[in-house]
Parts: sequence; C-alpha cells; structure tokens
Amino acid sequence: MPVNKIEIKSTSLFAGGQSFGDVGPYEQLDGVLHFTVDPKNSANQIIADIELAPRNADGFVEFSSDFRILRPVDSKLGNRRILMDVPNRGKQLAIRNINSGPDQPPDAPLDHGNGFLMRQGYTVVWCAWQHDVPDVPGMMRINVPDAVIDGGPVSGKIVVTFQLNSPSQVEFLSSRNHRAYKASDINDMTAVLTVQEHEDGPERIIPRDQWAFARLENGIAVPDDSHVYLPAGFEAGKVYQVIYTTTGAPVVGLGKLATRDAATFLRYGSAGEGNPLAGLIDQAYSFGVSQSGRFLRLFLYLGLNYDEDGRVAFDGFMPHVAGGKMGEFNNRFGQPSSQATRSNNSLFPFSDNPQTDPETGLTDGLLTRLNTKGELPKVIYTHTPSEYWAGHASLMHSDLLTGGKDLELPDTVRIYVVAGSQHALPTFPPANNDGENYHGDHFYSIIDYRGLLRAALTNLDHWVTTGESPPPSQYPRIVDGTSVLTDGVAKAFGNIPGAKLPNPSRRFTRLDFGPDPRVPTIIPAAVGKVFPHRVSAVDDDANELAGIRMPFVSVPLATYAGWNLRHADIGGAGQVMGTGGASGGTLRGSTIPFAATRTEREVSGDQRLSIEERYDSRDHYLGLVKNAVRKLIGQRYLLEEDLEPVVAMAAEHYDLFTNS
Repeated sequence: MPVNKIEIKSTSLFAGGQSFGDVGPYEQLDGVLHFTVDPKNSANQIIADIELAPRNADGFVEFSSDFRILRPVDSKLGNRRILMDVPNRGKQLAIRNINSGPDQPPDAPLDHGNGFLMRQGYTVVWCAWQHDVPDVPGMMRINVPDAVIDGGPVSGKIVVTFQLNSPSQVEFLSSRNHRAYKASDINDMTAVLTVQEHEDGPERIIPRDQWAFARLENGIAVPDDSHVYLPAGFEAGKVYQVIYTTTGAPVVGLGKLATRDAATFLRYGSAGEGNPLAGLIDQAYSFGVSQSGRFLRLFLYLGLNYDEDGRVAFDGFMPHVAGGKMGEFNNRFGQPSSQATRSNNSLFPFSDNPQTDPETGLTDGLLTRLNTKGELPKVIYTHTPSEYWAGHASLMHSDLLTGGKDLELPDTVRIYVVAGSQHALPTFPPANNDGENYHGDHFYSIIDYRGLLRAALTNLDHWVTTGESPPPSQYPRIVDGTSVLTDGVAKAFGNIPGAKLPNPSRRFTRLDFGPDPRVPTIIPAAVGKVFPHRVSAVDDDANELAGIRMPFVSVPLATYAGWNLRHADIGGAGQVMGTGGASGGTLRGSTIPFAATRTEREVSGDQRLSIEERYDSRDHYLGLVKNAVRKLIGQRYLLEEDLEPVVAMAAEHYDLFTNS
C-alpha cells in the first residue's frame, strides 16, 4: 500500500465536544501521511517527471502530506462515508461551503457552521497536495522531491504572471506569496518582462536594463532571486509577465497520488496498517472549490481514480466553481495557485465526452481515460455565472464552433449553474470592496447558494448508494435560447443606469506548449485561435434565465450578475474582476438593486420596475419567496431544512433594499 506510515500527532474533541444530532460528538485527528509509490506502476506513470524523482533502496518514490480527519467519536453512528475536501491553497473549505461556516484564518479552530456534515455522519478528510503553500500556521502542505537529471537539478524556463490592484515597484515571483521558483541567474540578460493592458492585449517588452531581479531594503535595491524590481513602477490594472530560467523542479503531480492514495488507504487499509478508519467506510466522495475543483477535473482527466492495485478512490466527485478549467497541477515548474489564462489552466479538453477541436484536429474528453478503465464515477459540477463570464464554463457543454450546438453529457454527470451568483461566497450586507484594495463598480453578489451544495451532496450520495438519479442538469443551452454570446445581454443591461458590460470580454485561446504539456518546451506557449464564449440569456430585469434560479432571482429585488467590473481606482477599469493573471483577485459578481419606489426609479431613469411596483408588501414578497423555495425543494435542488433560512435571508434583503 502506498501509505507506508501514518503519524497522528494530535487527537482532540471537535467543537468543544458538541453533539451533532443523532451522531453525537466528533473528534479531530491531525498528522502526517507518508507515501511510497512505484514509479513503474502504470497507475502512476501519467505523473509528470515521476521517472526523474529520486528513489529509495526499493526503487520507490517517497513523499509526505499533512492530513486532518473529523470523525464521529462513536464510529457506529457515522454514515460510513468519507467526504474528502481537497484543500484550496492549503486551506480547508468544505465546512464554509457546505456547512455555511464563517470565513476563518487558517490557524483558527474549525467552526462547524450549521453542522450539516456532522449531523449526516460524514467523516471529513483533508490531505495536502500542494507543494508551494507558504509557511503560514494552519495551512496544509505536501513535501515532494525535486526531479533529477544526470544527478543534478532540472533547469528550465518559467512564466510568472501578475495583475496588480495598486501600484508597486517590487513583486514577489509567485501567486499569493506562495513559495517562488527562484531565478537561476539574476544577471541573465535573456530574461524578459512584458506588460499588457489586459491578458488578451498585445505585449510590450520592457527593456532589460529598466528592471532587475531585486527587492527594496530601506529604499535601496538589493539583488534577490525571488523578486522583480521595476524602478518606474508596476501600474495598477496592467498585466505583467516575467519569463526567466529557474532551477529545481518539484514533482508537483505527486499531490494527485497523495489525494488518491489517502482515500484508498482510509477506505481499504487495515487497523494493522495504522488506518484509523479501518472497517468503517463504504463510500468516498471528493469536493473541491475553485482551484481544488480544477484539481479534481484534472484528476478525472488523468484517469487517476484507480490506485496501484486497481481500487477505486472516489465513488463521486463534486468540483465546485471550477468551470471548464484544469490547472498547473501536473507539469514541470507547475504553479498551482496561478490564475493566468495563458497557462496549463486553460488547455483542451473542456467537455466530459470527447469532441474534436476543428482547429487542431485533437480529439479528447475529460473522462476519456477513465472510460477505458471501468465504471465511471458519479460527477456533479456546480458553477456560478462567474465562470461563464471568465470565458471558459460554456466550453464544458457546447461545441467549439462559433455557431455552436449543445453537447451530450455522460449519464454519470450533472451540471448545475446557480443563476446570478458569483464565484466567491457572498457577504451580507452588500459591499463592493473586500478591504484589500479590491474594488468593483457594483456591490458584489449577495446570493447565498450553499443550500444547493447541501442538496447536491445529498443527491450524489443517493445516486451512488441507491441508484436514484439526481434532478436534471440546469445550465445555459443553445437549443432553448438560454445560451447566448455576450452581446446578447447588452440590451437588458442598457436599461440600467450606470451598468456597462465587461470590456474587453474574457476569452480562451488555443495554447501550444509543445508535444507534452506536462513538460512544456514552448515557453511562453504559442497562442492560437480563440475558443467560442457563451453566457446565460437574461430577462427584462437582466436576471439570468438559465440555471437554478434561487428565490433571490425568481422573486427579485435586484439584478444579479456573475461578473463585476474593476473600479477605476484599482486600474484596468471595465475589465472583469478576478480573471487577470496571478494577483488579480477573486471572481466577483454584481448586485444592482431595484429602486425602492416608483418615484426613485423615474428620477434615476431606471427602466426596471421598483420594489413597491412589484410587491404589495413585505409579507407578499416573503410569501412568493416561500413558494419558490418549496418548488425547489420539490425538485430536490434544496433540502427541507433550508426553507426557513432562505426565507430569513430574503427578509434581510427586503429590509435593506426598501430602507436604503
């Protein structure tokens, strides 16, 4: 078994010993998993550079990962299911996303939120997979070896991309202060720094004598292999690329094997092998958010759901807000936290079933490899419109021709898009600045859709354990007119004072990294033709027609969009928030409230009816909301337990928008 040792460093009562329904209290186990994998096993050979990893005396590759387990104290009361929450940049997100828990610092004790996962009896597992997580207390990291060629470290070119929200002269050569790939030679005159107005704009090379690999100390430039210094200053809103040679190539794809092998160890390992869950688990599901959702898409694409002994890791997958992207999770010099569009994040294929790219002639699908190995797992994708406005989500289910047609989904896949919501979890009351100089033109989206994730997990579990199919997919479709090109929504937004569509509109392009993208040889990638880009059609209020329409959208108090625009004070005015480079920030949506009264509406010139023109009273409005929630419960997109919480949120929204 690839897990050859488990170190449990601490065991403690979770949530102070609080009891969760019929399941009772939980306990928390923290420690380190140690792995030894066979680089010659066919189940592992898809991992980039695994053949170059150092080996022990038995010919195996060794590495280790931080882990955490939450399990019922009384194991007989658990539901015999694992939910593996794939960490996002070293952070644990399932409790916040599924249990509606609060946002917390990484080193804070986990807040159980509404306790949903615990009340259901899930054993929740985290296993680190990302090698470059910063040294911050509470963040989880994997320790992997570097590739070796002829007894020495590997060198090669790398591209680091960033878009700033405020001016600076010095930038760290990584995304979000993760561990940087250092410049091999700070005096290398072949290194290149480019600048663009936006990621799709033309690149201008900044002369090499105008910048340096350096940092500032007391206003003095000091040579530094992990920073780039531009005396004239990096401008807010512009996109910069640093292209340079680095030395030292961690085998980043071993994180994929850590995820797989942790799951199979906990499912099938014996007590004698140190498995703390021995004999207690029947099914395992995986959940990932944004970056870790993209991690799961690549996990599926690489066919990694079967371990060295052919055992299934996960019966079901829930990639959340991943869109059509994958990521730099299995390539040489991979930067797992980079959001740069011109990277391995953005490579074909996008759809689960295979299709042929008419430009390149390549034929592939996300589930093609797994389809040859055995029964496909059940997959529920959950998305927001943000991923569509970022230029990639529609590629999951529409073909690659500009005219376009809908693609068939595998029987084992569902796609749910939450109309009007945003990539990042919402906050209430509404704000348009997150306190980190990240400022939008409109209030961010306030649609809280986490009840839909609880229902999706419940439906996934029933699908796996009883064969009961989940409710139908809900996403924009060309055949019924709910999937349109971006200019198809211009008229509706033109009726809203001050509302402007993103300019430029985001897009994905074909990228060529050479014969094997896992070991890129064309750096930066050669850029080819643009992929088509579609979004949801909207109604007269500019609210989206496609997807699951929460009562906030079907009984609206505002227009809710999956995009927001960068405010002029952070540069890049008019661009979509959160799509530029490694530092551009998180994708945000918009809340554009209706006028409270007819008089206010007429004064402003807003053509959308006011709240008082739509609803006779607060009670009238909340009655409509309650009916809308009951309909979603009947369709199994929401659970009964979320009826009153959703109505309570709607009441807060009504009080705010009618009194402001």
